[in-house]
Amino acid sequence: MKYIITGADGKLVGKAINGMLRYVRGADLILTVPNMKFLSPERKNFFGHIGAQIKEANYNNLSQMADVFSLGDRLYMVSGVEIGKVRRQQHKNAIDAAKQAGVSHLTYTSFLGANRPDYTQYVLEDHRFTENYLTESGLTFNIMRNNLYLDNYLTDLPQLAFAYDNIWRTTAGEGRATFIPKDDSGNVAAALLYGKGTDNTGYDVTGKTAYTEREICQFVSKVSGVPLEYQPLSDEEYYQFMDSIHVPRDYTGDFSQAPFKWVSNDMVTNEGSIAKSQMNIVTSTVTDLTGEQPRTLEDIVDQYTPLWSKWIEK
Repeated sequence: MKYIITGADGKLVGKAINGMLRYVRGADLILTVPNMKFLSPERKNFFGHIGAQIKEANYNNLSQMADVFSLGDRLYMVSGVEIGKVRRQQHKNAIDAAKQAGVSHLTYTSFLGANRPDYTQYVLEDHRFTENYLTESGLTFNIMRNNLYLDNYLTDLPQLAFAYDNIWRTTAGEGRATFIPKDDSGNVAAALLYGKGTDNTGYDVTGKTAYTEREICQFVSKVSGVPLEYQPLSDEEYYQFMDSIHVPRDYTGDFSQAPFKWVSNDMVTNEGSIAKSQMNIVTSTVTDLTGEQPRTLEDIVDQYTPLWSKWIEK
């Protein structure tokens, strides 16, 4: 059995690869990247060390993907990064290529709420399109609907606060969310890719502990020693702040002066869904599929504190 994993140059997928090594040899993995020249030497060396095949398979190139996918049996398809019409076409290409290649099973990374019509986050149109297209494709599949990643609230959000007056700005209010650590998401992806799920089933992937962002802000402040002010904003106030630091509203915008490659439509609506308690859903998916309890803030913080050093040392 050969297992194909797309987007192998990404952080989340790196965790899924590590999870797969629990079940199979590296030689059983076919790892794809959209452009080989952007694969880091460290990642390339690691893939070679474990004996995995490395192939270029770009979501914009259906025939290239079909050729590569034909080398394997089960496929993990991570979602693309360009929110909007481009990503929907890319996902359609990947599913068409998998079907053309005769892939026996496809696992797709979606987002919590894609199957709930009252959820309105910016990213959901893409995921709903992809889930529907996959369901109607005739392929055997699993869908994993990840909650918001806990790791982002120890990386980009703290760094944004440190960089702009030590103020943690958000539209999350006092809502709670069961944020999912990327390690746990990667292990769920590996379990589904390996075959531990029920075919043609979607899984909500959540943490066990529900945090408010105020609590995360206070936690980061305590660990870092930097006094942080938690500041809930309205949608329009958050948009104005993001505009002021050159974060574009969508992926057609200019990222040349932005502090990260996120878009404010995504951030405002995701954070707003926390305020509505839409992301405060507890499932047993992580434990059911991996046999482990979801990790907590305390479990993962040490791997991210080095990112804060230039602000802590001021």
